[in-house]
Amino acid sequence: MTGDEDAARHREKMARRKAVQDAEVAAKTVEKGLLMVHTGAGKGKSTAAFGLALRMLGRGRRVGVVQFIKGAWSTGERGLLEAYAMLEWHSMGEGFTWETQDRARDIAACRRAWEQARRMMAEPGLGLLVLDELCIALRYDYLPLDEVLAGLAARPAGLHVVVTGRNAPQPLLDAADTVTEMKPVKHHFAAGVKAQEGIEF
Repeated sequence: MTGDEDAARHREKMARRKAVQDAEVAAKTVEKGLLMVHTGAGKGKSTAAFGLALRMLGRGRRVGVVQFIKGAWSTGERGLLEAYAMLEWHSMGEGFTWETQDRARDIAACRRAWEQARRMMAEPGLGLLVLDELCIALRYDYLPLDEVLAGLAARPAGLHVVVTGRNAPQPLLDAADTVTEMKPVKHHFAAGVKAQEGIEF
């Protein structure tokens, strides 16, 4: 087969592929606010959510962030994203549960964070709300799952919400439009490499 024949076969193959892709895209007609869940034991759940926040800000839409467990330390993404006037950030957590070692205190912090999230979901014009580590709050029963699901279902029709954290409960996965599970294949921490600025925080 000559180079010209190979190129022609490639063009034909890609033309068929484009026709299939174009037809599939044209068939999608629903536009709505999405409920997205980033879960799993792998690294990158919150990082991916903050990538969505940047994308939404780049489109000129307002973004909110509520952190349920994290908040006891400074992170690079917060320092950058808070510079945007169209972003509102609330770190309501006091650190991981093994650090606080106080269930009542953790429940109170998560309750405050959820009330903040509910207030933000009611704000007109918000494009995206990141509920960072909400899955951890649900896993430890710091918040009633039914209440959270009802609040998410009652949000404005156009509001996108992304929920992060390990061990997302099945009812949340069932309610979500998109679920991404981060799977650990290899992690430097297991090889003795400490958490590093700009990578973990």
